[in-house]
Amino acid sequence: MKNIQGLFLVGCSAVALAGCGPSDIASPGTGGNVIITPAPTPTPTPTPTPTGGTVTPASGCPTIADPQGLTDAGTITGPTGTWRVCSLPARVNRSITLTKLPGLLYQMPGRVDVGTDGGPTASAADSNVTLTIEPGVIIYGGTGVSWLHVNRGNKISAVGTAAAPIIFTSRDNVLGLNTDNSSGQWGGVVLSGRAPITDCSASGATPGTTACERQTEGATDPAVYGGATANDNSGRMSYVQIRYSGYVLSGNSELQSLTLQGVGSATVLDHIQSVNSSDDAIELFGGRVNMKHLVLVGAEDDYLDTDTGLKGNFQYVIGVQRQGIGNGMIEADSDNALDGQTPRQNVNLANFTFIHRNNTGDTSAAMLLRGGTDYTMVNGVVSSPNYPCLRVSRTQTASATQDATIDEFGAPRFRSVVMQCGATKYVGSGLTVDQVAALFGTGSNNNNDGFTPTLASVFINGANENAVTAFDAATLNGVTFNGITLTPAGFFTTTNYIGAVKDSADTWYQGWTCNSTAASFGSGNTGLCTSLPTN
Repeated sequence: MKNIQGLFLVGCSAVALAGCGPSDIASPGTGGNVIITPAPTPTPTPTPTPTGGTVTPASGCPTIADPQGLTDAGTITGPTGTWRVCSLPARVNRSITLTKLPGLLYQMPGRVDVGTDGGPTASAADSNVTLTIEPGVIIYGGTGVSWLHVNRGNKISAVGTAAAPIIFTSRDNVLGLNTDNSSGQWGGVVLSGRAPITDCSASGATPGTTACERQTEGATDPAVYGGATANDNSGRMSYVQIRYSGYVLSGNSELQSLTLQGVGSATVLDHIQSVNSSDDAIELFGGRVNMKHLVLVGAEDDYLDTDTGLKGNFQYVIGVQRQGIGNGMIEADSDNALDGQTPRQNVNLANFTFIHRNNTGDTSAAMLLRGGTDYTMVNGVVSSPNYPCLRVSRTQTASATQDATIDEFGAPRFRSVVMQCGATKYVGSGLTVDQVAALFGTGSNNNNDGFTPTLASVFINGANENAVTAFDAATLNGVTFNGITLTPAGFFTTTNYIGAVKDSADTWYQGWTCNSTAASFGSGNTGLCTSLPTN
């Protein structure tokens, strides 16, 4: 085992959801019940008068391998012109490819399942369906209750390019009705896998085993996840935008832009943008997930919400709240009543820039670690000038004891993290403010809670950021604990800077993203998030 105790060990835990969790976990996905029902479809917004755009509709829908095929739903007209609409079937039963054709949009008329759930263990009975989406394809939710669900034993291959990202969005976005404050107009994208989770639905089931499964919150039809296959593969998503998701399905319960539940380490997830989710930007329920190059903008709840025993790694993350709305940048949860459940949550986060402008929810700080969760943060910039920067909710979270019997890796660790905080910098719940401050350790390990940002264009490092000595994130690679590989070899790359973006020459976020008043990511190919590309 590679020992990084002298560095910063992180133990983990799991968040409680849907009746299994403690009363203090309040985020949808960490305590709310998402009710996905065949409720009456909202009255469609009237189609505006054509405005002379350049797009002309494709002549028809392409033929796909699935016997249900695509349904020609006519045309839809917005500011960019008129598009042919091809509706996906409710369930994709065979591997298909959604091709990029001029003047064509794909529609999710409601919930769309990729394949059929194959259970917690791979078998010959798996449907093995792959939904392939070509670069530049645009898919929209035709109703509020539209969402895409990739079942266990099936895959998505949504691989765009920097010049031609794949866009998931809403009907109102197509119609040109959205503003920079629009949100919650359709469900979102959900991947279900067979990797270990906790907080099992079945009483007496052992967490992290094939007996430990959970149902997607509120789904009235099966949408199950969990198992014991750490390297499960749900496919790949790269160069993808997910706009205006998180429709309020019932009782103030929403989906996220991207929900990853029981997703395994063989799944590839990078270059993903979330725009104006009405809940979290990304929520992860357990599994073994590794993600790079994330641009998260305008979420109305949290930005990285991690639950139910996730072992996760993230590098290069931009998170920017829009003015007047938003909760925390991080909400890392565990069930306070289930300390004995393993695997515990263990997350490593490197090279991140968080612009925290509001706190209208329950985190009480830009970053919340609670319920015994373990977390490692390195090379970070946090701008939260009007609110506390860090809240730790429980003494178990702050425990420095390493205990393999409960998969407890140690206390949260911070290295080369700088923060601009409000007058109150820390919040303790079960801990004192001084204990939380001691965990962060300003003045040591290149940490600073009295930092003055010099960020340019909202998120690009300036002189003060680049004067901070960076931590070598590559030392986190290949670490194992309790028989579990916490970070794959080669995942984290060494940088000589903190934050997500070194300088104006560092342009990994450009081209495949869209812009809003919250943040601009360059001229690119997709322009404003409120409009669609025409090429």
